Amino acid sequence: MPTDGVWLSPSGNKVFIPLENNPEVFTGLVHDLGVSPELGFYDVYSLDEPALLAMVPRPVHSLIFITPAPMYTAVRKEDGREWWAAEREAQGDFKLTYDKSGEDEPVTWFLQTIGNTCGLIALLHSVANGEAKKYIQEGSLLDRLIKEGLPLKPRDRADVLYNSEELEKVFMKSARKGDTSAPQADEACGYHFLAFTKGKDGHLWELEGCCDGPIDRGALPEDADLLSDEALDKGVRRFLNHANGNLEFSIVALATRGEE
Repeated sequence: MPTDGVWLSPSGNKVFIPLENNPEVFTGLVHDLGVSPELGFYDVYSLDEPALLAMVPRPVHSLIFITPAPMYTAVRKEDGREWWAAEREAQGDFKLTYDKSGEDEPVTWFLQTIGNTCGLIALLHSVANGEAKKYIQEGSLLDRLIKEGLPLKPRDRADVLYNSEELEKVFMKSARKGDTSAPQADEACGYHFLAFTKGKDGHLWELEGCCDGPIDRGALPEDADLLSDEALDKGVRRFLNHANGNLEFSIVALATRGEE
């Protein structure tokens, strides 16, 4: 029986209801997936004001940057990279070239093949890499999905997520929460969710399921977390340089939860 809220596109591709950009929703979802309650997501209200930065617990293990299309496209053009989508590939406009797998990958990357799951994929990237991965509980749904997908090539790894009815149900539970009503599955989103995390190699990695693999943004100092100036300059600030007054972006940090 299909999960309530899951829809099939005209091309037959599975589509979910978009996930609300809300740290409480993000936190609830990763906890339901099997991440320890010790981790949580926090809004980042400023990258420059010390008092606002102090509201975010440190160290920050990952950042999720939600960007409107113009900023996203500008940086992709700078990088000489294109975005992937099943429809583009079906039309012959794009070919995925990234094919790495296994423990030798500096980061674990998921190709997004379910529509409207850019938020879900960003959450998976943020908790499946770096120090955050240590907080995934043994035997949980997330632990099982990662272990099953890790040795597989990108498309087969994506199928692990695509075919998981358990993931559908857990996701839909969170997608229907939040401060705003859940949009329809076929309603266009218009934003990109990017995850930034530190890889096994000590580099900053930008992870998005609609790109041709993970993007290496360069080495970070050993003691630099994801909210450090070094990480921001190599990552989020590159996009903000193309904001041109557009404030329709947001930044969410994954960190060890402080006393509340």
